[in-house]
Amino acid sequence: MELSRDQSRYAVLIDADNAQAAVVDSLLAEVAKYGIASVKRAYGDWTTTNLSHWKDKLNEHAIQPIQQFRYTSGKNATDSALIIDAMDLLYSGHLQGFCLVSSDSDFTRLATRLREAGVTVLGFGEKKTPSPFVKACDKFLYTEVLRTGEKPEEIYASAPTKKDMRELKMDTRLVRLLRSAVESSAGEDGWANLSHVGSQLIKQSSDFDPRNYGYTNLSSLITTTELFDFERRTTKSGHTQHFLRDKRFSRKDTDKQPFAT
Repeated sequence: MELSRDQSRYAVLIDADNAQAAVVDSLLAEVAKYGIASVKRAYGDWTTTNLSHWKDKLNEHAIQPIQQFRYTSGKNATDSALIIDAMDLLYSGHLQGFCLVSSDSDFTRLATRLREAGVTVLGFGEKKTPSPFVKACDKFLYTEVLRTGEKPEEIYASAPTKKDMRELKMDTRLVRLLRSAVESSAGEDGWANLSHVGSQLIKQSSDFDPRNYGYTNLSSLITTTELFDFERRTTKSGHTQHFLRDKRFSRKDTDKQPFAT
C-alpha cells in the first residue's frame, strides 16, 4: 500500500511500557505526514510511578491514558488491552490507518491482521524491535531518528551518525536495496523518477528511512553514494522533478531519449 500525505484518519496506539514519552512530539509530527491522528491512546498501569514521566505529554497532546492493571506478575495485560481496542476501532470502519508505538514483538500478529483488513499500519519503535514486527508494518520508523529539544544528548545517545560515501558503499544491503528500487521504477532508458523510487524503497523494506543513515532526505543519501546519475527535469507546468539512473546502466546509446512531462 502506497503511503501518501492526505486526510486519512489514524489511530495512534501507544504501549507506554515500551515507548519513550520524549519522542511523542516528533512522533505525532511524523504521523501528520500521512494523515490525521483522530484517536490517541496510551496504555499502561498509570497507578505506578514507572509512567509518571508521561503525564505532561498526555496533557499536551490530548492523549487518552488507558488504565490496565497488572493482574499477574510477568504477564503484560497492556498488550491485550491495546489489541482489543485496535480490533474494535478497526470494525468501527472510521479509520484508514493505525500507528502502533512499541518495541514489543507481541504486536506482530496485530499489525498483520490490520493490513489484511486493508488499512495502513505505521510502526514506531527502538532499534531493538524484533524484525517480525518491523516487517509486519507498511512503514516502520526507528524512534532513535526522531529529534526533540528535550535533552537530546541524553535521549539520543544512540542516534544514527551521518555516513560518508565509503561507508554507504560498504553497506551491501543498502546498495542492493537502492539499485533494486531504481531498477523497478525505471523506464526503458534506465531513468527513474525519484519519488517513485522512494515509494518502491518502502515497499521493499518497511524500515527504510534516510535518517537511519544520518540524512534528512532520500536525494541527499543517494547523491552521496555516487552510484547514480542525476537529472532535473522541468514539466510543462513548471514543476521540477528529479530523475536518477544507475551508473552501471549501458551507455551504448548516449543520446537522451525524449520523455513526456
